[in-house]
Amino acid sequence: MKLSLQAILSDPNFDLSVNNTQRQLAISISAFPSESDADVPLNLCLILDYSASMRGKPIKTVKQAAIELVDRLKPGDRISIITFNHHAKVLIPNQDITDLENIKRKINALKATWGGTVIGEGLKLGIEELGKGKQERISQGFLLTDGENVDGDNDRCLKLAKLAASYNLTINTLGFGEDWNSDLLEKIADAAGGNLAYIEHPEQALDQFSRLFNKMQSVGLTNSYLLLDLMPNVRLAELKPIAQVAPDTIELPIQKEGEKWVVRLGDVMKDIDRVVLANLYFGKFSAGKQAIAHVQVRYDDPSLNLQNLYSDLVLVEANFVSSYQPKADPFVQQQILALAKYRQTQIAETKLQQGDRAGAATMLQTAAKTALQMGDKNAATVLQTSATRLQSGEELSEADKKKTRIVSKTVLK
Repeated sequence: MKLSLQAILSDPNFDLSVNNTQRQLAISISAFPSESDADVPLNLCLILDYSASMRGKPIKTVKQAAIELVDRLKPGDRISIITFNHHAKVLIPNQDITDLENIKRKINALKATWGGTVIGEGLKLGIEELGKGKQERISQGFLLTDGENVDGDNDRCLKLAKLAASYNLTINTLGFGEDWNSDLLEKIADAAGGNLAYIEHPEQALDQFSRLFNKMQSVGLTNSYLLLDLMPNVRLAELKPIAQVAPDTIELPIQKEGEKWVVRLGDVMKDIDRVVLANLYFGKFSAGKQAIAHVQVRYDDPSLNLQNLYSDLVLVEANFVSSYQPKADPFVQQQILALAKYRQTQIAETKLQQGDRAGAATMLQTAAKTALQMGDKNAATVLQTSATRLQSGEELSEADKKKTRIVSKTVLK
């Protein structure tokens, strides 16, 4: 498996007479196969809420979705299943796909029972089981819940998500129904390099599980890190300097390794670009074409069982001219709009929590216009609908809030 890396400035031209200029740098990363590549087996853990609120159609459709995923696994893949309510247990320990009928029989026998929802316990066991089968495999967990974390220890869940990422394990989260904590599930998925999915109605479980599984199958490289080396007179913005904008929008933490800025990206997919947007400020440069940054990615290749590989170094250059002519790059502008849509929706949510309904409606309208600018009509419809309801004096339902959160993060197909 090979890695493709591109870095494009929002505008490569700079005005020599301006001493402090802002630009965005879009960095696109994807994997592409080579002739010698072998299929990498999967290591999947389903972490399923089976508390009392999942009774009836919810647990039935979740079991159907789980069985469908098991049927899609191949020889050499591994499966484990954790169930949790007020405590967690290992329903199926990490094992090869050899006894499919026994695995499906145990899934079919699962019943929703009395008890609350202790997400951290389920997540802890899931990480332990994933760890047993991760060698030379792509390892992901699917955490599904329909409720709040009853023990209230959300910080523990986030620490576990970060621990999973440090073990090169990806955790996706699926919120079922209307009563789950969108802030918590989003933060778990973001910290563990996964995706947040919303199952509004039970019959959507099959599609959402399948969508996440398709993404898991498309992973080519794992444990990737972006390395950004900035030249003198170039600096990162102090507030929220780097964010992922595709396939989902995530604010990314950043740290320093020597002279380089380092950002963990996690999995790199074969057919989906992972795009990161860095917000940069530039001081005074001499006239002409100047180097402003070097970009590189460090990653693991599970198909070869190789770690700490490096991509080719990409040089980023800019033109410093006395007769400045703007040259906005359309691809980067699209990424800027995606980030703006997300941050505008975040501001709207904050205003709504503070009781500023008018301010929230205005920001949602702004986000809807941004979505239209980038051609995201589905998001524009959801965001404008929420804005209109607030303006007419209606309350936003939990479903409205969750749909708004989801469309702010990604472009729905």
